[in-house]
Amino acid sequence: MVRELAIFLFLFSFKWMFFFFSFLPLQNKITFVVSFGDNSRYVLDEIRHQHISVRVAVLCKRNKLHLFKDCPDIDLVVFETNPFYVLRSIYHLATSRRVLVDNYYGFLAAVHFKKSVECIQLWHASGALKKFGLQDGSVKQRSERAKKRFLKVYSQFHKVVTGSDQMADIFIKSFHLQKKQILPSGVPRTDFFFDKKALQKAKHKIAGQYPAIEHKQVILYVPTYRDQALAHFKLELDIGKMAEQLGGDYLLFLRLHPAIQQTTTFGEKYPDFVVDVSSDQYEINELLAVADYLITDYSSIPVEFSLLQKPIIFFTYDLEEYKQTRGVPEGFERDLPGPMVRDTDSIVHCIQANHFDLEAIRSYAEKWNAYSKGQSSRNVVRYLFPEKSLSQKKTTR
Repeated sequence: MVRELAIFLFLFSFKWMFFFFSFLPLQNKITFVVSFGDNSRYVLDEIRHQHISVRVAVLCKRNKLHLFKDCPDIDLVVFETNPFYVLRSIYHLATSRRVLVDNYYGFLAAVHFKKSVECIQLWHASGALKKFGLQDGSVKQRSERAKKRFLKVYSQFHKVVTGSDQMADIFIKSFHLQKKQILPSGVPRTDFFFDKKALQKAKHKIAGQYPAIEHKQVILYVPTYRDQALAHFKLELDIGKMAEQLGGDYLLFLRLHPAIQQTTTFGEKYPDFVVDVSSDQYEINELLAVADYLITDYSSIPVEFSLLQKPIIFFTYDLEEYKQTRGVPEGFERDLPGPMVRDTDSIVHCIQANHFDLEAIRSYAEKWNAYSKGQSSRNVVRYLFPEKSLSQKKTTR
């Protein structure tokens, strides 16, 4: 009840401030609303690469500001509850012809864009190994008011960027969309995996701080966060056992969710085996570039990692519980391109035996990345600025 009241008051205030700013004329401006940042940054770089003349505003969480610090020609605004920042953010949202978001944002339930404005959902995941949106199991426990709010937010998406028909079907169900709202451009951040120079640069960057990766294989563990475990986190992976059996030839890169509150410093406890990369020092794409093995569970990261044709292990120790609380897609176990294990011993065995089906990984990559072929950012920009693309075609004739 208290939570719903707080949301109502915030959205009510947001609605009227947006209404006030909407009397201002629209500008030749594109505004990115950023929680994750990588898709937005790739689109922004492509806009600049094509020398498209457009004003750019980025409304960004504080922990992602570093992604845009080297862009002096944009309006970079911290997107948080400070009244000054809120007013600046609403001003940009109300005066932009194009608004690109990369997550669920409740404020979209309170705004009414002008007819000529287009809102594009860049969504932060290339695939879906867990349910989200209206398919999320936890939605059943929410109030009717909350469910109506979710639908209002989803109704603001004119287009949703996708990398595959598989993901398009999930978006349609999860966001209550029509097929015409799907933009099969490919996912911008996947361009990284087709760029040999970018891959090499990432490896060189991380090797500069952790030179051991030059002669040891890297195991990257990226567990999905669990809502109930954020404040009381317990790592189910037995790192001590892994260090004992794999420590000589491997390094474990540990990427935990930033919201997790943990007291154990695994990097200090196992300095010759564990590298804690949970901070924002490295982007996930950079870590995938140096990983030789990926261990995860219900994250969408295997979709991107499969493009590198490397082994994936699914550590689904709480599958039955997760199915009940959050939910996984139908056929989850059948479609995984790697072994599904429940304990650390099985993980160690998989790595030591090195029996992985690379053909299954290739098929998985093709299915989930059917439109992500290294030109996704260009495809999105071509959609956003068709007049620019048309003029370029005429110039090259």
